[in-house]
Amino acid sequence: MATVREVMKASLYSVSPSTTVGEAISLMAQNRIGSALVMEGGKLIGIFTERDTVRAISQSHDAPDHEISSWMTRDPKTVSPDVEVDTALRTMLDNGFRHLPVVEGGAVIGMVSMRDLAG
Repeated sequence: MATVREVMKASLYSVSPSTTVGEAISLMAQNRIGSALVMEGGKLIGIFTERDTVRAISQSHDAPDHEISSWMTRDPKTVSPDVEVDTALRTMLDNGFRHLPVVEGGAVIGMVSMRDLAG
């Protein structure tokens, strides 16, 4: 059985908690990604996803000017790179999300999406 390490993306896109929603959306669009890690001092504190974007815009007309710390998912679930793909997929399905940061030794080393796991 394949592990998360074999299918994860090692190129990471991160923003700070003070990044605006508009800036994060621009980063995600330019890089054709569905989420950005929210990092503070090298520590993962949140994740900002396409769904967070929709929620922010639908609830506040000036959301693009807000800091993403107001809209991000705090303390996101993570997965070890040595976990089997099926286990990671089950975690995503059970919790209703499509992106999962990959953490090893306390550091984020990758990102895995539903598309990575199902492919």
